[in-house]
Amino acid sequence: MKHTLAVTVDNKPGVLTRVTTMFRRRGFNIDSLTVGATENPTISRMTIVVEGDDQIIEQVTKQLYKLVNVIKIVDVTNERAVERELVLIKVKADASVRAEVMQIVEIFRARIVDIGKNNLIIEVTGDSAKIDAIEEALRPFGISELVRTGKIAMLRGGCKG
Repeated sequence: MKHTLAVTVDNKPGVLTRVTTMFRRRGFNIDSLTVGATENPTISRMTIVVEGDDQIIEQVTKQLYKLVNVIKIVDVTNERAVERELVLIKVKADASVRAEVMQIVEIFRARIVDIGKNNLIIEVTGDSAKIDAIEEALRPFGISELVRTGKIAMLRGGCKG
């Protein structure tokens, strides 16, 4: 099972390296990793998606807490959370299929962010299922390039993670 961990860390050089090195040394695989500043410039937030059972996630959490710059870890997997990803997709779309591609873009509430003679670049945000679905819908037209961010997540309501 994939778990999503919201990890609050000190916003200092080398923290990302220490976290990823811990995963590498312990043989844990990171499915997705996003890092960014928070409302507090001294704190960053990592959203780490890792596959494993509860025992593996407990080990990951214990090892992360051993790192000096880790402040807090919340497993948001089974919590009420808002989760999003971003993807940019360059799809082949000459004049003969452009209208059809644009219709798919509209259905998924995506945006066209660049138009070329024979292609479109599409921006999509949503949960993983939505991203997978639009990618599958556009694949028959020919995807020339695709770049996908990792997942970000935030607990709903008054909870702070």
